[in-house]
Amino acid sequence: MADEGRPGLVDLRSDTVTRPTPGMRRAMAEAEVGDDVYGEDPAVRALEERVADLFGHEAALFVPSGTMGNQIGMRLVCEPGQEVLCDADAHVVTYEMGAAAAVFGISTRTVVSDGGLLDADALLAQVRPRDDWHLTATAAVAVENTHNRGGGRVQPLEQLQRLWDASRGAGFAVHLDGARIWNAAAASGLDLATYGRLADTASVCFSKGLGTPVGSVLVASADRIATGRLWRKRLGGGMRQVGVLAAACRYALDHHLPRLAEDHEHARLLAKRLGVDPATVQTNMVVLDDVPAPVVAEAAKARGVLVSQVSPRRIRLVTHLDVDRAAVDRAADVLADLLDR
Repeated sequence: MADEGRPGLVDLRSDTVTRPTPGMRRAMAEAEVGDDVYGEDPAVRALEERVADLFGHEAALFVPSGTMGNQIGMRLVCEPGQEVLCDADAHVVTYEMGAAAAVFGISTRTVVSDGGLLDADALLAQVRPRDDWHLTATAAVAVENTHNRGGGRVQPLEQLQRLWDASRGAGFAVHLDGARIWNAAAASGLDLATYGRLADTASVCFSKGLGTPVGSVLVASADRIATGRLWRKRLGGGMRQVGVLAAACRYALDHHLPRLAEDHEHARLLAKRLGVDPATVQTNMVVLDDVPAPVVAEAAKARGVLVSQVSPRRIRLVTHLDVDRAAVDRAADVLADLLDR
């Protein structure tokens, strides 16, 4: 379907551009609410309990954004002056404005990966011990699943397990940036608890593939979430009658989570039409390499198709619940013509 606010437009820039569906709007309007800073919003409490259970953790905390969820999650397992280790294209170091250092005094160090693919041994080789006062201790390793700059790549379970097992003996924590963990679960067939049990803290986002207007949830142990609630308040994330947003998240779990496979199929169809091997498309992202991105993006926009320029020679296309099969076909026609494919 075309964008309801901008008729005829197909927006493939990101899965964050979705608008609440009529059913979601009704759920928001009918939500029972209270003051969440006082812990009195029943919709928020129900969401937190549900998400904690889905990921196999003791507790959860509703936060306004995935960035806040990631940053609080890392702060819960890393003290100022310690470091978080991650891959060089990770969202937590690429798109979160240096928050770990600027806000929390946490150092970050990166390892170049193969397109965002987790290589546990490569990261483990760079872990610095806590008992050497000459070195900045590695307190945590952050993993992104699916990987944004990796084109929606799903991290292999065996690598996640390898990292987790090693972390127990080496004394560092694992933080999961699970902004699109829902897509990973849909593509892999693994349940969410399988991913949840391989992380000490995890931030999961509702405003991407699940289509809510705002909101993420941080999961961890009960003690850590209690501390996380303090950090949320310090950062200005204390919210009041926010059950209207929690209701959207609960609606998304019931109605939008089961349909993610449709987005993945649409992405593969789009890839096939544009000469990209569909087997390389694991979730809802298609990457076009070695193309004149600014020229193509402007020409596509003039014809009613919006795309994301990742670099001067790379374009990213993201399917989502506001893009149906007809919109995929239309976008493919436009882009194939521009790219002569």
